[in-house]
Amino acid sequence: MRKEVLFSGFGGQGVILASVILGRAAAVYEGLYAVQTQAYGPESRGGASKAEVVISDEPIDYPKTLSPDYAVFFSQEAYTKYLHTVKKGAKIIVEKDLVPHRDFEFEKTLDVLALPLTEIAEETTGLSLTMNILTLGVLTAWTEIVGRGAIEKAVLDAVPKGTEQINLKALHKGFELGERAKRGEL
Repeated sequence: MRKEVLFSGFGGQGVILASVILGRAAAVYEGLYAVQTQAYGPESRGGASKAEVVISDEPIDYPKTLSPDYAVFFSQEAYTKYLHTVKKGAKIIVEKDLVPHRDFEFEKTLDVLALPLTEIAEETTGLSLTMNILTLGVLTAWTEIVGRGAIEKAVLDAVPKGTEQINLKALHKGFELGERAKRGEL
């Protein structure tokens, strides 16, 4: 079992943190093999950002995604650049307010969940920057790539002290949305 996940957006959205948390959940708390790689533009905030996580039950021979099974697109630039790298049937999550120009023809070959993630995070926690943790909750519940307990522990390991409860609130809202997506309600 080799699962490939692509996170992409722009600096400041927590793309890399989300990928680190997912990799940690798989490796530390699920006992799987996981490799996380990242690339971002010269500007730390606002530049293009991409992170990849490969999860497997066997040692990983190549650390990059070849044809992602899952992808998260937080910006138009990321969507435009990486959409066509995902495999047919891939589950993708799109921040619909930040990706106004979509390739609906290609999306017919995918399982797409487009939500106003930033807005939902803001409504849930009062902070738009919890959008990446909310999205991890959606991804976890919708795809079952890792268990909920594993992702919770990994989130608690990674977020700054004093922000644990607000991040758990975002994660749990994501679980709720992911469950609804699984039932076809979104």
